[in-house]
Amino acid sequence: MTDLAKLKVKVFADGADKAGIIEIGKHPLIKGFTTNPTLMRKAGITDYEKFSREILEVIGGRPISYEVFADDFAEMERQARLIATWGKNVYVKVPVTNTKREKANAMVERLAKDGIQLNVTALMTLEQ
Repeated sequence: MTDLAKLKVKVFADGADKAGIIEIGKHPLIKGFTTNPTLMRKAGITDYEKFSREILEVIGGRPISYEVFADDFAEMERQARLIATWGKNVYVKVPVTNTKREKANAMVERLAKDGIQLNVTALMTLEQ
């Protein structure tokens, strides 16, 4: 059996349940966290920023990724810049494309150039 502590990977917990995040965060293998608007909505969270800031207080400085929720690049960029101000350990999740399959390259480049820590995610659609 592989010793998980020796793997050269970082395990991030994904969710939007504060109690669950606190509990799983006690495990030494959890190096960071990630969540998204869909998970928050399913958990009944109505104030994205308030919840996000509460989580920052309980994760002990470990990295966390918060996702933008706009589909328009100008609004995505505005949200990314705002989210990035919430903490030094905050990474902003932005999609590599929007739902119109337009590429986010220029926006990602601007944000990265300005020092915004990013987690660029794929947006997949299944075609039948």
